[in-house]
Amino acid sequence: MVGPSSSHTAGAVRIGLVAHRIARGKIKRAEITLYGSFAQTGRGHGTDRALIAGILGVEPDDARVKHSMLLAKSENVDIKVNYSSEETEHPNTARIHFVTEAGREFSLVGVSIGGGNIEIVEINGMEVSFNGDYPTIIAFYRDMPGIISKVTALLAWRNINVAFMKVFRNAKRQDACMVIETDAFVSNEELREIARMVGEIKEICAV
Repeated sequence: MVGPSSSHTAGAVRIGLVAHRIARGKIKRAEITLYGSFAQTGRGHGTDRALIAGILGVEPDDARVKHSMLLAKSENVDIKVNYSSEETEHPNTARIHFVTEAGREFSLVGVSIGGGNIEIVEINGMEVSFNGDYPTIIAFYRDMPGIISKVTALLAWRNINVAFMKVFRNAKRQDACMVIETDAFVSNEELREIARMVGEIKEICAV
């Protein structure tokens, strides 16, 4: 791990890496907002640089974490960092809004809970919960009967075992999100196949 802090540095890199993996391609620009302790001590602990490193796909133990701002400039990735005084439920909170080169737009909120561990608590305004310890599929769809069974059947057909699964929704028959943690990584090809065969899925990605 590149220090100085497991929560403010390593955890922040991991939050950024979730954005990198959701993007499924190069991120063109990103806006990061830090809250609580992240905002108050983020500069000294390198939280801003750590989040940028993760967004660029740099791992927590990579020496380039410290030089991520220069790396972003060299890769022509436009990144803005804001420091907010707004109160949040957890002190080590970061919001990342980003746009990919393909024009796909996302936002996520992550918290660093100590020891380099994280929890993602929101994606695109939808409340979620996962920690990135397992390969994770995130699928957005319109809540209706049969969607969950279709997706899990396709995973079974691919011999991909589901370790944990949670479903979130804003309201009945409205926008919903499946978070499926699996024992094996799911490829982009497999994700595209799931999206094609389950036409109701609006967006699917893996982290």
